[in-house]
Amino acid sequence: MFPVKELKRSLLISIWFAFLTFPIMVIKVDPIKRTVELRWDNMFFIIIGSFIISILAKVYLIRKERRAGLKKVKTSLTETFVQRILRETRFLYPLSLACLVFAIAFPYLFSTYQTNIMTTALMYVVLGLGLNIVVGVAGLLDLGYVAFYAVGAYSYALLNFHFDLGFWTVLPVGGLLAAFLGVLLGFPVLRLRGDYLAIVTLGFGEIIRLILENWNDFSQGPSGIANIPRPSFFGMDMSFEGGIIYVYYIIVALVVFTIFVVNRLQSSRLGRAWMALREDEIACQAMGIDKTRTKLIAFSLGAFWAGFVGVIFAAKTTFVNPASFTFLESAIILSIVVLGGMGSIVGVIFGALILILMPEYLRALSEYRMLAFGGILVIMMVFKPEGIISNVRRSYRFKKHAASTGGDS
Repeated sequence: MFPVKELKRSLLISIWFAFLTFPIMVIKVDPIKRTVELRWDNMFFIIIGSFIISILAKVYLIRKERRAGLKKVKTSLTETFVQRILRETRFLYPLSLACLVFAIAFPYLFSTYQTNIMTTALMYVVLGLGLNIVVGVAGLLDLGYVAFYAVGAYSYALLNFHFDLGFWTVLPVGGLLAAFLGVLLGFPVLRLRGDYLAIVTLGFGEIIRLILENWNDFSQGPSGIANIPRPSFFGMDMSFEGGIIYVYYIIVALVVFTIFVVNRLQSSRLGRAWMALREDEIACQAMGIDKTRTKLIAFSLGAFWAGFVGVIFAAKTTFVNPASFTFLESAIILSIVVLGGMGSIVGVIFGALILILMPEYLRALSEYRMLAFGGILVIMMVFKPEGIISNVRRSYRFKKHAASTGGDS
């Protein structure tokens, strides 16, 4: 039987939620007619709907706790199925190949508008995978990641503006400049961790944005830099639609390359050092791991991918200004890592696609789409705090084989 205490709590939650959404859901202002309409029926539906959702959520959590207590199982059937797919190559390789074929055929199956949206989503996939190295694998909370993204974008904009350098020339330069900036950031914050590290990186990101906004002689200030050329294909001029498709295939290739490199890094000795650093810095140092070097490599590699994407962003939009690199961008990229699953490559990919594509496809809800978007995120964090697809820990099994003589193993 459901406790009466929980019913009262659910009722209070629903009333409080109705109070919070009152300005959005109940009040409707018509600026043309200069009238204010109060939609009280919406408040009734909000209270009833949130009350039912709260009850269902509590029932689900109670049943989940009971199952965990009886069976000593902390993972659901879905998680077990996903982890099995990720562990076994006979499932993973055909699925990866099917996703790659779909990605290649995407521009021919959907409109240019859909291709442009998917390009943006894939850019955030690479940004999420880059930040996942710093936050998910190494355990270093970085709230100023957008600074490296801005460095890549302005590298292409400024080098093209002053020296007329092309996209393919600046692409590695933007990544290397961002990586160098990551090393410069890493040195002062090596002794910091947790909230202190987050505050310093947040300040670093804001410093970069303010420099770009106020140093007019260097970055053109708030007006930004326009007419940035799109990537060229052996000097050939492409149409507007052809340019969008070309940038899409560039970012698809970068996503594949990033997934391969990040996966190899996580399986390497350096990746295991990052994981040890995330779990316990003191124990990590006691095992002989160079903490300074390990942190610096994490910061520089994460920044390298952000610089890459920044160059592609400048080429895609053909315009950059400091307003594109606010703290909100860092928060979105961090949300992708946390929502997808910290340390999980597949989880970050799903998290980026959901967070970037969902607001676009919720446009039919008009003014309610961001409310629905936020509600979905809250529900996700309540029921799956470890992320959509949690990281699969690698396990190693040793088989004992009896020797042919003497019975020794």
